[in-house]
Amino acid sequence: MASQEPLLLTPGPLTTSRRVRAAMSRDWGSRDQDFIELNADIRRRLVGLIDGGDAFTAIPLQGSGSFIVEATLGTLVPKTGKLLVMNNGAYGARMMTMARYHGRDCVSIDGPEDQPNDVDALAAALRDDPAISHVAAVYCETTSGILNDIESMAKAVAAHGRSFMIDAMSAFGALPLSAKDIAFDAVMASSNKCLEGVPGMGFALVRKSVIAQAQGNAPALVLDLAEQVKAMDKNGQWRFTPPTHVMAAFREAMIAHEEEGGVAGRGARYRENCAILCDGMAKLGFTQLLPPALQAPIIVTFKEPDDPAFEFNRFYDGLRARGFAIYPGKLTVAPSFRIGCIGHLGADEMHAALAAVRDVMSDMGLKLAA
Repeated sequence: MASQEPLLLTPGPLTTSRRVRAAMSRDWGSRDQDFIELNADIRRRLVGLIDGGDAFTAIPLQGSGSFIVEATLGTLVPKTGKLLVMNNGAYGARMMTMARYHGRDCVSIDGPEDQPNDVDALAAALRDDPAISHVAAVYCETTSGILNDIESMAKAVAAHGRSFMIDAMSAFGALPLSAKDIAFDAVMASSNKCLEGVPGMGFALVRKSVIAQAQGNAPALVLDLAEQVKAMDKNGQWRFTPPTHVMAAFREAMIAHEEEGGVAGRGARYRENCAILCDGMAKLGFTQLLPPALQAPIIVTFKEPDDPAFEFNRFYDGLRARGFAIYPGKLTVAPSFRIGCIGHLGADEMHAALAAVRDVMSDMGLKLAA
């Protein structure tokens, strides 16, 4: 890749395939039957990815992942409800901010960025506070790359008869998430993460019985998922101008996902990418934030070396000049940077990225003890 078009070792937007980008070469009429059928096909495929059967419906919405998360919280948590957020990173904290904007009663169980959500604390909170009606948690917290124990949290929430919502933004399509195995009422994700589409659309997979009871909850017209799905079920159309090119690319990305072997196949490639990255960076002397048991194969956080020769902007620019874009850290616990394992990348690209890291280290005079 030329330096003008880097490979994106980031949590999204991601490097996409030529076939996905090519799908955007056609213009679509938003009320044309071809687009209506494309939209319906995407919705069916999404429900299938969680084994949702007839119990769930897929509700796409314009915007980034944060748009669909806010829309889901605002639509499903009523004005009289109380939301509990499991927070161990920026995206858990963002859900609290959203709930406060909506004027909803909300509390959080806060934990360190390098530790998974505390399931025992969740169970205790649900036992002690009957006013809590909804719980929201992040499957893979992109702040650190940590994997939270969604299954155990779902069991705790179900045992206390509350509603569970999952932000699966950085996990959906690569990590297991089946409605047959995990009890949840809603899961949120977007087009441009592990499904390898382009940015511009988020979606919520919501239990039909739950969305049917959500009329009148939403704090904003355009974020009202109850009205969005009502319109789509009536005539197959979006209420407002849809991101047609994004949807066309996303359908192609979903077909490619199925051809790769679905969740199992996509997850296997990402795990291989992650293993190559983590092993190679360790040999170069870099330290991971998380132990392997907590590390999701999505994005890896590395601590900045305690070496005066290391300066992140210079490190970033050196990699960017060699055709690789990484991400700065988002931690409060330690200076760090992040390298992603997802997108249309494989073993060859990960080895090439490690070679670029070695070159930049040499240019910087950085010598770490492996």
